[in-house]
Amino acid sequence: MDDVTTTDPASTEPSTEPAPVGQTATGQTATGQTATGQTATEPAPVGQAAADRTGFTRRALLGTAGAGLLVGAGAGVAGAVALDRADRAAGAAPANGALGAARVPFRGEHQAGILEPQQARVQLAAFDLVDGAGRDGLHALLQRWTKAAERLTAGEPAEEFDDQVALDAGPCSLTLTVGFGAGLFDKAGLADRRPPGLEPLPAFPGDALDPARGDGDLFVQIGADDALVAVHALRVLQRLAAGTAALRWQSAGFARTPGAAARPVTGRNLMGQVDGTNNPKPGEDGFAAKVFCAAGGDQPGWLAGGSYLVFRRIRMLLEHWEALPVDRQERVIGRRKADGAPLGTPAGAGEHAPVDLSAQGPDGALAIPSDAHIRVAAPTANGGAAMLRRGFSYHDGLLPDGSPDAGLLFVAFQADPRKGFTPVQRKLSRGDGLSRFLRHEASGVYAVPPAAPVGGYLGGQLLEG
Repeated sequence: MDDVTTTDPASTEPSTEPAPVGQTATGQTATGQTATGQTATEPAPVGQAAADRTGFTRRALLGTAGAGLLVGAGAGVAGAVALDRADRAAGAAPANGALGAARVPFRGEHQAGILEPQQARVQLAAFDLVDGAGRDGLHALLQRWTKAAERLTAGEPAEEFDDQVALDAGPCSLTLTVGFGAGLFDKAGLADRRPPGLEPLPAFPGDALDPARGDGDLFVQIGADDALVAVHALRVLQRLAAGTAALRWQSAGFARTPGAAARPVTGRNLMGQVDGTNNPKPGEDGFAAKVFCAAGGDQPGWLAGGSYLVFRRIRMLLEHWEALPVDRQERVIGRRKADGAPLGTPAGAGEHAPVDLSAQGPDGALAIPSDAHIRVAAPTANGGAAMLRRGFSYHDGLLPDGSPDAGLLFVAFQADPRKGFTPVQRKLSRGDGLSRFLRHEASGVYAVPPAAPVGGYLGGQLLEG
């Protein structure tokens, strides 16, 4: 759901609708696995917005000979080509073995896991530096993590602590993205290098945040198309951190598995809503300026080419949402549930049809209600503020009251949260009809350094710049 229709004050709503509670995610709904009859009230995940950086390792090629995706066979060498972006992003069925063979290079201009198509599984976690670790401990840890990440993303076993959980799998599009929380800079003696964009997020109306499930000195996003590959990578990082950093919190999420849909479609979230239609896309004017930091202004030089990541754990009040008839759900979001098309567009218009916020229905009322999510979250309604959403759904069983502990692990990359997430969330928390179906329960903001240069390590620009 890239824009969300807000509740229409003129219409009557069932008494099962909870009182307004806080903010809906940054104006865009999270990308998630389809769960029949449920629509996500969260920021749209950013599944299909990235330039393809996949390739194949020698090991992956040997393990998937005859997979069917070939390049340059005329030279007498049978080579496999990585899944292209359209297939990975849209959910087309991959050739046998190709899903596991897909590889995302670890090094580049930006860290992997930002621009790539969204994987099927994610492990999000944060670590805190232990007392006395200091700058030297952080330096050594980041070097160990860099070495392990480069091997794991190539489909090779880590040199240390390999538990063989992922022994039979290829890289499965594995990416490891690392970010720095505000507290790290004081603990590592780097307070003078803390970027101003790491200032704490303000308290938003309706927040019910649990500090134990948010924040943290070091954040990692581990994405892969196989759950065992993602979990194995997290275990490797955790064991390499022993004695230097302790796990603070961990959350597992999922999105649409490539090949699950019979035709290319945008994924749906746990509310059953098409999610991610209006996510910014590489190649669009101003994309880089919205997502990546540039040298100059108040941004430190070490962060140039990096980004800021905002994390929110957003529980969806699915029992209340599912009690609404579909037409009411559509008015809360501002889009038709069946095809994602904006309300007010003719049948067959499709999800990518232009959103006409002035369109009226037969009765003369706004087709997209005044508090619809897509109206309140639209960049045009927020001074052009935008961010690259890459959220995942989660479902962690039941809460003590019997309601589902499920929703969106919202992840958004932006050049400056003060100009991206914060102003959008302020507006959503005040006027988005979707917010009554959401609870923001954990939060974090992190500075994501640029990728490790050849011969260097993650965070080297900070520690040695």
